[in-house]
Amino acid sequence: MLLGEFRRTAVLVPLDEFGDLWSAEQNGVRWICAFSDEEALARFARARGDAEREWVYQAVLGARLLDVMVPMLPGPAGVALDAGSEDGGMLFPPVAGIVPDAVAVDLGGMR
Repeated sequence: MLLGEFRRTAVLVPLDEFGDLWSAEQNGVRWICAFSDEEALARFARARGDAEREWVYQAVLGARLLDVMVPMLPGPAGVALDAGSEDGGMLFPPVAGIVPDAVAVDLGGMR
């Protein structure tokens, strides 16, 4: 999914036990995990060995994730779409042109 299409599309974001958007940290970057559909979320749950529990999720527009939610997270953050999928999914990293300039790491936007 290209950036423009992602921004215009509602994706599914699981909620953690506190009702916050589910995210994971890797190599110093916080990634909001989003899924293109319920099947992609189910594959992710199976890959984690956590398919038996109920995964509560919220539909969120991709643009809202990148423009509003990413800047709310401490430190560098981006969005991982369809993590655990066969093709590896897609990353929207914290760089200029993807997230707001104020939080883009390649422009020195550190919180």
